[in-house]
Amino acid sequence: MGFTREELQSFRDHTVPDLIGDDTRLLFVGINPGLWTAATKTHFCHPSNRFYPALCRAGLIDFDIDTDRGMTEKQRSSFIDAGMGISNLVQRATVRASELTADELRAGGERLHGLVAELRPAVVAVAGVTAYRTAFEARSAVIGRQDVEGDVEWWVLPNPSGLNAHVQIDDLAGWFRTVADRAGLS
Repeated sequence: MGFTREELQSFRDHTVPDLIGDDTRLLFVGINPGLWTAATKTHFCHPSNRFYPALCRAGLIDFDIDTDRGMTEKQRSSFIDAGMGISNLVQRATVRASELTADELRAGGERLHGLVAELRPAVVAVAGVTAYRTAFEARSAVIGRQDVEGDVEWWVLPNPSGLNAHVQIDDLAGWFRTVADRAGLS
């Protein structure tokens, strides 16, 4: 199936609702939705994105996502019931994250802090070190656990986008397994 370029462009600046439940223990955070994600209303859904394949390899989900259609309601429920959730730093869809301004990322960081205070997950895992550095004014942040005070552990993970090709799916699965263990999901 797929989408034409024109169809995808029609989703520019659309938003994708957070995928969260009342008992979210591990909150994954993307930078912002891409147009494919906006079209399918499923975070990290682009065919080249390794998010869901890495989750499968880490043993955190046992289903494949149809990237042309997005998650089914059953898959969404299964994801939430497993104690996981997904949000984004910035809610609006763009072709590339580089289209976002530093102000948008910082505002998104503030919004995320509010969401985390409300949800109180055990772990927040932000996928993308450069966006994290800007959103939280943490210029020296590196991949791994962050030195953030409080009851919630903050982690920065490699971005699972296919554009981040130097990070392999097994590496992503290892990071996902680590944050899941820290969140008590094992």
